[in-house]
Amino acid sequence: MAARRPTITIRRATVDDAEALRATFAQPRAMEGTLQLPYPTAEMWRKRIGDIGADDYLLVAEVRGDVVGNLGLQAAGRGRRRHVAHVGMSVRDDWQGRGVGTALLAAAIDIADNWLNYRRLRLEVYTDNAAALALYRKFGFEVEGTLRQDAYRNGRYVDAHLMGRLHPDVEKANAGDRSVGTMSAKGTKSGGKEPVSLRKATRSARKRTIA
Repeated sequence: MAARRPTITIRRATVDDAEALRATFAQPRAMEGTLQLPYPTAEMWRKRIGDIGADDYLLVAEVRGDVVGNLGLQAAGRGRRRHVAHVGMSVRDDWQGRGVGTALLAAAIDIADNWLNYRRLRLEVYTDNAAALALYRKFGFEVEGTLRQDAYRNGRYVDAHLMGRLHPDVEKANAGDRSVGTMSAKGTKSGGKEPVSLRKATRSARKRTIA
């Protein structure tokens, strides 16, 4: 019998989580997948958590009281870009591939789609991060471009993909526009609906605690 996955609780970060975030970004894979630098400090993370804007979110994933991952959902701008938010995520090395990223991203998308009404989510991910690319694609993100030599990592320059996801209502409208002039809309791939994997993940996320 396969081992049951532990319950993952999603909540907003507090300043008391500073040490846990420091520990996450002190690990090699978590650090190399982001823009963080070696030897982070808890004080730096306390300041970052304290400076988060009222409309922005920093979520953490907990397993049995242990913080094992985090995700930031931040407004990308004001005025004509107020409908856009940026996503950034990291999972502790020993918890990667165990559902933490899925839980965090599902919770963030639920907030973005159903509460903050963001129309577009964007993120950047290194082109050699196959696991992260697969996760983001599962939630409807698509590669929109490649940023060449976007960051300096471990002694060399690396490329990153710019990925974006549109709100399901936007995708539905776009699907309707594409179907105009055709004999039937049945030929469309998804009929403007969310990917099945996203619907399942979002429903699962709503069952978790978001404080």
